Amino acid sequence: MSPAVEAQAQEDMDKGVMLEPFVHQVGGHCCVLRFGEQTICKPLIPREHRFYKTLPPAMRKFTPQYRGVVSVSFEEDEEGNLCLIAYPLHSDLPTDVENKDPSADCDPKRKMLQRGQMVTSAQILESEIYSKDGRGHHFRKGQDKRWPSLQDYLEMEQPQQVDVLHYSLEHSHSNAAPQLEHNPLILKCQQQHLQRMKENAKHHNQYKFILLENLTWRYTIPCVLDLKMGTQQHGDDTPEEKKAIRIRRCQQSTSATLGVRLSGMQVYHSDSGQFMFMSKLHGHKLTVADFKEALFKFFHSGRRLRRELLSQVLSQLREMQAVLESCESYRFYSSSLLIIYDGEQHRRHFSSTEDGLSEGEEEDDKEEEDEEEVEAEPKMDEDEDEEESETEGASGSPHCPAPSSDSSSGGSGSSSISQSCSDLRSPVVDVRMIDFAHTTCRHYREDSVVHEGKDSGYIFGIQNLITIISELENHSTD
Repeated sequence: MSPAVEAQAQEDMDKGVMLEPFVHQVGGHCCVLRFGEQTICKPLIPREHRFYKTLPPAMRKFTPQYRGVVSVSFEEDEEGNLCLIAYPLHSDLPTDVENKDPSADCDPKRKMLQRGQMVTSAQILESEIYSKDGRGHHFRKGQDKRWPSLQDYLEMEQPQQVDVLHYSLEHSHSNAAPQLEHNPLILKCQQQHLQRMKENAKHHNQYKFILLENLTWRYTIPCVLDLKMGTQQHGDDTPEEKKAIRIRRCQQSTSATLGVRLSGMQVYHSDSGQFMFMSKLHGHKLTVADFKEALFKFFHSGRRLRRELLSQVLSQLREMQAVLESCESYRFYSSSLLIIYDGEQHRRHFSSTEDGLSEGEEEDDKEEEDEEEVEAEPKMDEDEDEEESETEGASGSPHCPAPSSDSSSGGSGSSSISQSCSDLRSPVVDVRMIDFAHTTCRHYREDSVVHEGKDSGYIFGIQNLITIISELENHSTD
């Protein structure tokens, strides 16, 4: 990093980064926050933090990239508006660090981080996050905010209790794609979590959050499916009362029969200009036939089934299955799988050059049946009280084919030049594992239970997903 960029990074860190609720969260019970365009953050859980720092190299392309740890606190601007601000922590943070007991009587001022603390480039001192080009929202007293104040967000009216909701997007006068301001079905969960943090801040105004790759940032209109994977959703250390609840929930849902259940969904219907949301509660009620229909709806644009996406999903699932079958002793209890694609359909033109292919202008494709979709390249869950998943923000390069997610977080996905013409004209879809608060393996030496072999429950779910999506791909008509 050049001295000028490093100086700018230091200056920006002194200001902190204002956090916002992450609008593409589709499941879970805690609030995922937007740190920057390419990065989200979620409450630090020691077991999940350890997983991200020690995960097998073969799994990196199937998980969001880990980007470090920040300290989050409530601060007021000059107008008295409450804001959530993130500051970096030291890079040598131990893997077992966790959020302290919020009831502890701490002096907030003494617990605040020194603004000048530095971290290494391996964490968040990256131009992608902190430079002027990173589009991070740096906190300045009295500055204009681009989203409603935290208090306004907490007081935002919740929709009536429904499990499926169609939500119209407001189009601007420009040609820009319509933007989602919040997910109505996840609003209550985000408000409750932020309200708890706000109340606890009276005693303890410092929270630790992990930074993760935002898997949705490259998509214009992200369509996100959150699937709770496996036949067991409780960890080995789950208290008996919660264990019984989770066992019963699995038995009464497709978790038992398929090894997978729906935990949240948002999909854009281009015919109506609406998002369709499904809640995790809706997922609990689905039969096997209902679950298949929900997958059909997720891959449907409102006009047609997006079959061109299915082969990529299947390819990534098969590759993921092969990797998991080699992960000895790992159990991914209560983990989720995210599938993400772009609801805005378009294509790009490529022309030949001496060096290969050069990218031309994008243009909308009105004739969807004939379109050749192209790369618009690509996509959280603390699990304290229940195993429901959170959409881990995030995007990243597609895997099929693409650079793995263990590459630099600021990567632009420009490796497309080296890909074949057929790959370049493929639509982008991303499949990732998230939520590792209950993951265990033999390397976690403090765990009382050590498992042998592969996680057959998770793999069972992947196999059934492959079967169902293959049936969709072979479906003769919509």
